[in-house]
Amino acid sequence: MAGPRRPTPETANTTNVFLLIKENPDGHSITRPTPFIPTIPASPPTSKDLPLNPTNHTHLRLHLPHHPPPPQTKLPIIIYFHGGGFLIFGSSTAFYHAPCARMASAIPAIVVSVDHRLSPESRLPAAYEDAVEAIDWVFSGADPWVAEHGDLGRCFLMGCSSGGNIAYHAARRAVAERGLKGVVFNQPFFGGEERTESEERMCDDAMLPLKVIDMAWRLSLPEGANRDHQFANPMKAKGEGEEVLPACMVRGHAGDPLIDRQKELARWLGKGRAARVVERFYEDGSHAVEIFDEGMASRLVEDVKDFVLGC
Repeated sequence: MAGPRRPTPETANTTNVFLLIKENPDGHSITRPTPFIPTIPASPPTSKDLPLNPTNHTHLRLHLPHHPPPPQTKLPIIIYFHGGGFLIFGSSTAFYHAPCARMASAIPAIVVSVDHRLSPESRLPAAYEDAVEAIDWVFSGADPWVAEHGDLGRCFLMGCSSGGNIAYHAARRAVAERGLKGVVFNQPFFGGEERTESEERMCDDAMLPLKVIDMAWRLSLPEGANRDHQFANPMKAKGEGEEVLPACMVRGHAGDPLIDRQKELARWLGKGRAARVVERFYEDGSHAVEIFDEGMASRLVEDVKDFVLGC
């Protein structure tokens, strides 16, 4: 299936789904551009959907390798958090379903993709709470796929864009109780009141302009909070980083307005806040480039595979 086309400066107003979001008059909800977001149903026996918390309407999509492992073979588990600025997308979104299925087969691994609550209807920390609930669900061993094939001693968190932010805050909350093996931050979404050089230089980026960055934080942070809140800018918050995270990989691309913050995160984690830090920063590419470029999608899967198998 052909992937979506990356917005350009000329087409952004009609092709960038973030610019098609409509804020509703009630001030507490948005209208999402659902017709513009392709989805893929689960396809047993290699993927299936399960409820996480019916009260919160959260779900999980589990992925197994296309070639099931032999009996008694235990696979690493990757708990995956999708991007979307905390506002849109889910585990069935085509360009998040596809890499999860691909990683499950390539590594191989069990991939648990989390449908968390979305902002602004459920502002942060709702998504972090859902993430921890998903981690607890995995470690409960309640699902036969996880019980039969999952190695709880090799459980990783992974997030793309805002999902990387969720992975960080979920790891901090869960690391003391759960033996997480590692965390993958793919172009993680963090912020701050003071603009970085890359944000200013790429303020009109077709994929992630500053107006989209600011909208995402305004609609997802607790009401009244600014971008230096600990959810957006943990590097500046007092008391952050006291829990030592397991091995971490931080990925980024030079054409991403958030690249400076991603490099800052890697340096910050490297100061004793993680067991070790693997950096994968590339001079080519842009924010969410793996959605639009098959070669970049393959590179992401290979990086994750190398990290997971190397831990």
